[in-house]
Amino acid sequence: MEDILQVLQTSWPILLMVVIFYFLLWRPQKKQQKERANLLGSLKKGQKIVTIGGIYGEIVELDDEKVKVQVSEKVELTFARSARRYEMTSFTSLR
Repeated sequence: MEDILQVLQTSWPILLMVVIFYFLLWRPQKKQQKERANLLGSLKKGQKIVTIGGIYGEIVELDDEKVKVQVSEKVELTFARSARRYEMTSFTSLR
């Protein structure tokens, strides 16, 4: 019985660290990954976006892997679908 109590007394700091790790690191990261997957799945033509590189534009064409973004008149760039950072809700045209 004393051996079990001694093991519990010595192992509780490790268990506490595992719980803290779960709530501070792993859980928020999973939530962020889920939100990003939802954002990438919601892309549609005509949507105004900002890429990871900071390029503002409007989606003119998209498929499963690539997105074509119009950044100004007669200038269209093709990006990987995952290169989108966020959707612009108050987008001001650069044209």
